[in-house]
Amino acid sequence: MATLRRLQETPRHLLVCEKSNFGHNKSRHKHLVETHYHNYRVSFLIPECGMLSKELKSLVMEIGPYYSVKSLPLHELITREFIQTFVKKGSFSALTYNASIDEDNAVALLPNGKLILSLDKDTYEETGLQGHPSRCSGRKPMRFVISIDLMDLSLNLDSKKYERISWSFKEKKPLKFDFLLAWHPTGAEESTMRSYFSKYQIQEHQPKVALSTVRELQCPVLQSSSLAGEPEEACSALELFDWLGAVFCNADMNNQPYNFISTYCCPQPNTVIAQACLCTITGFILPEKIQVLLEQLRHYFDEPKLAPWVTLSVQGFADSPVSWRENEHGFQKGGEHLYNFVVFRNQDYWLQMAVGANDDCPP
Repeated sequence: MATLRRLQETPRHLLVCEKSNFGHNKSRHKHLVETHYHNYRVSFLIPECGMLSKELKSLVMEIGPYYSVKSLPLHELITREFIQTFVKKGSFSALTYNASIDEDNAVALLPNGKLILSLDKDTYEETGLQGHPSRCSGRKPMRFVISIDLMDLSLNLDSKKYERISWSFKEKKPLKFDFLLAWHPTGAEESTMRSYFSKYQIQEHQPKVALSTVRELQCPVLQSSSLAGEPEEACSALELFDWLGAVFCNADMNNQPYNFISTYCCPQPNTVIAQACLCTITGFILPEKIQVLLEQLRHYFDEPKLAPWVTLSVQGFADSPVSWRENEHGFQKGGEHLYNFVVFRNQDYWLQMAVGANDDCPP
């Protein structure tokens, strides 16, 4: 009965909202973007805009590429050559796909060089490596997390620790996964992933870009100084967050009695804008690319614009082993971990961060 009651409960979610200014010396917008590593969808909405500028459109089209590789042995990500070629010469990200974080073994390589393994109990014990119980596995641990610092290992690749990990991945418990890969080199690109992993089934992909113009859109009225909103004057950050979700889902917000799909309507007060530009990018998107896009949107108001604000929303992979930094992520009733920037004309911004299920509070 207790299990049945838990299944009927509304999933737990966490939403953190804060406001700051891009020019503030303690603004943490860069750090937050940089530490949300595995992103699959980026969307931005620009009110009173019918067409993207050449600069913004060019930037959107240059977000990629990324790669998929099938049945890649895990030991390939800890070799001396791989660490020297990719990990030490840029930001390299890898994430297993076609794997459910609560049911399957999953692996992520973070840009800071940390290799995170989320394994079921049997696989964990067979590796012979030291980890810790997953916080998502309940009282009786059935899932474990192993963290390996490749940058630390690279300092002494002849150590017993490296030999043990290499032996585990090569001989004791050889593991293979389907991975998504992306790399942002810090210097001259001396190697490419396609050639490096040429003996495996590797394929290059470009993110999918969807551009649309939304006509006669009801938009909430916002005041940059008031996250909580003002009665009859401005909507709150929470109301905007719900409204954005409806816009991105292309939901009908008329709240008509005959509409059995959605009874949602735009919060009050609101204003009707003639048109808005909505752009959605889907793929395996590096934080560095999102950082550049956010900077471009910051400067959207360098010249006079009709738009009172613009938004940038980023969603992480539901089955990533981590959300922000190295915070463990689970799915269970919901695998969301996402953030949203609302950029105002005066360079103030709102930052909204959301996670669900058993995740820690966003940073």
